[in-house]
Amino acid sequence: MSASLATATGTAITAIDLPFENSFAELPPAFYTRLMPTPLREPYFVAASARAAQLVGLTAADLAGDDYVAVFTGNTVPTRAAPLSAVYSGHQFGVWAGQLGDGRAILLGELAGPQGPMELQLKGAGMTPYSRMGDGRAVLRSSIREFLCSEAMAALNIPTTRALMITGSDQGVMRETVETSAVCTRMAPSFVRFGSFEHWFYRDKPEQLRTLADYVINTFYPELAGDSNPYTSLLAEVSRRTAHMIAHWQAVGFMHGVMNTDNMSILGLTLDYGPFGFMEAFDSQHICNHTDQQGRYSYANQPQIGHWNCFALGQALLPLIGSLEDAQEALAVYEPAFAAKIDELLHAKLGLELVRDDDHQLFADMFALLQATHVDFTQFFRRLGMLQVEQPELDAPVRDLFIDRDAFDTWAAAYRTRLRMESRNDIARRRAMDGVNPKYVLRNYLAQVAIEKAQKKDFSEVAKLLAILEHPFDEQHEHEAYAALPPDWASHLEVSCSS
Repeated sequence: MSASLATATGTAITAIDLPFENSFAELPPAFYTRLMPTPLREPYFVAASARAAQLVGLTAADLAGDDYVAVFTGNTVPTRAAPLSAVYSGHQFGVWAGQLGDGRAILLGELAGPQGPMELQLKGAGMTPYSRMGDGRAVLRSSIREFLCSEAMAALNIPTTRALMITGSDQGVMRETVETSAVCTRMAPSFVRFGSFEHWFYRDKPEQLRTLADYVINTFYPELAGDSNPYTSLLAEVSRRTAHMIAHWQAVGFMHGVMNTDNMSILGLTLDYGPFGFMEAFDSQHICNHTDQQGRYSYANQPQIGHWNCFALGQALLPLIGSLEDAQEALAVYEPAFAAKIDELLHAKLGLELVRDDDHQLFADMFALLQATHVDFTQFFRRLGMLQVEQPELDAPVRDLFIDRDAFDTWAAAYRTRLRMESRNDIARRRAMDGVNPKYVLRNYLAQVAIEKAQKKDFSEVAKLLAILEHPFDEQHEHEAYAALPPDWASHLEVSCSS
């Protein structure tokens, strides 16, 4: 028998009988709208993540069954589910946008798992009271991107929501052109956002604000409940987690693209994969979101935008915290937390065990070199591990990435000097560096190839790409082509908020 959920008799549980609970549904009705998903015509299985399925006691084989396809499309609702869409507000591109909410996401409830309960949410399951001018649907293109990136980020050890599966339908929806529909089932302990708190602050509803904060603290931060001011502690802890998350983004060259406050998780998870991208030819000012014409969410800006978003959360929590000074003290956690985490990650990426006062200059010179030469971010760090301290004549794998080889040689000489202060030999250092510098990331062109095949009902590339991205640090010699530089045609790819 599989390791999936089972009944008392030992038989695998059917989708309709999934033992959902829903702690969020126990909040007062003002926090959400109860509603049923809107069915899609003749849904079919596209892909599933076995690793994500394990978190809720299921298997990929379970999810491929017709009953699970029906449930995770929204065509059938499990007996114990309590479907709802949550209300929230937020700042979008730095401007107060007012009420937003789950415009196409419907929460079924939560399933228990080995690491705790996980909420399961259907993204693309139809219109809700918060859809505004939208149709409540998601398209296959964006669903595949979210599915693959969620699982790729998890494999990179970056805090993230997870993606359980994708179902599709030939039912058309209009974007720039007519596209086919899809539903992505995503998972997280909670989908509460910074904007969930802003909603009640800007509506001057202190009772609802306190209710939500107490729910979050008691459910997800119980260790803070006994503090003298748990709301101050909550702001400090969320600020710390957010700083650490964004440090992880910077270390792998990930760009979120839409860091609005309604896309910021109260648990410090990467949330809402829309126009994301992984850095290729390095440019600190790179903007992965074609919609972001002002560059607010560029790679270089992400750390300070994370801090700005925490200030927006602090503003929302101020009626509970009570003191501006206490709120500012909690927010002051962010910058040193980010600095310490990015310093830790950069030392690991360069294979440095010791910490020296002048290491920051080595890092700064490295990024200046990458900026000047626009070297591929992922390949640079991966190949840097091949460098041998006493044999610069063998530097070709990393050196040949640079047009200006003299500039690389100058930096490499300083790097070698620094490496000689370490005790590890070349082999041990490379092993450590390969464990933190991925060989495989979800490049836009790889996703595009998988999408184009899927649009022709060939889902094999989605499954293959998922399998590769689940082991980003392994060599996987048989998949070497997936670590290659992007082809020329990839330079024309654009991603935006349209999905």
